[in-house]
Amino acid sequence: MAGNSTQKLNLTLKIWRQKNKNDKGRMVEYKVTASPDMSFLEMLDVLNEDLLRKGEDPVAFDHDCREGICGMCSLFINGQPHGPKQTTTCQLHMRSFKDGDTIYIEPWRAKAFPVIKDLVVDRSAFDRIIQAGGFISVNTGVTVDANEIPIPKHVASEAMDAATCIGCGACVASCKNASAMLFVAAKIAHLGLLPQGQAERKRRVQKMIAQMDVEGFGSCTNTGACEAQCPKGISLRNIARMNRDYYIAKLTAEEELV
Repeated sequence: MAGNSTQKLNLTLKIWRQKNKNDKGRMVEYKVTASPDMSFLEMLDVLNEDLLRKGEDPVAFDHDCREGICGMCSLFINGQPHGPKQTTTCQLHMRSFKDGDTIYIEPWRAKAFPVIKDLVVDRSAFDRIIQAGGFISVNTGVTVDANEIPIPKHVASEAMDAATCIGCGACVASCKNASAMLFVAAKIAHLGLLPQGQAERKRRVQKMIAQMDVEGFGSCTNTGACEAQCPKGISLRNIARMNRDYYIAKLTAEEELV
């Protein structure tokens, strides 16, 4: 990337502007000049600095760590969650675009993610799903050395892979039904695979799926868009595992009532 420090990108941005959840909202066009070495959020920072100098309202967007960890930077860029790369928006660099490009920037589109302002959406539905059962409440005793816990390597690896979900909502944004199945499945899997999570395994899957339905997320049609767009590569296998756990929990609960 030698020489990029002096190269500039002249871009046209078409950004969704919406004052609040009751505002109709519209796309507004802006011009910005950015360096290819900037992250996408840094490019938006440049735009907002320019808007503030002009006395205009800056574009509201979510961000926190800017290191691809927190999952806050939820932007729909040119029709794709987080943009053209399978990464978070904060880790997307402007060298992914060309001089003269027009970039469309929108918030997540889902009934369960209402717009707060501009590009910021309310993702507290995810929090309520976690509160419904995404935890271990049983007494697991004192902390012991990790190497002393008898967990097979492949199980520990699968649990860790599921635990990498950052709850960004890209799976919901990419799904034609706005399904949260991949997010919920990842949270259920990383607890359900471990010995500490077994005591509440059946109750957890039923409660979290029930809360997901209450929040208004759509159903899964197994198109795989969620896995393809997930910045952490969460596998669809977790959805299959969650479905098995759910049916087992329902069947055994019915047997206990007989």
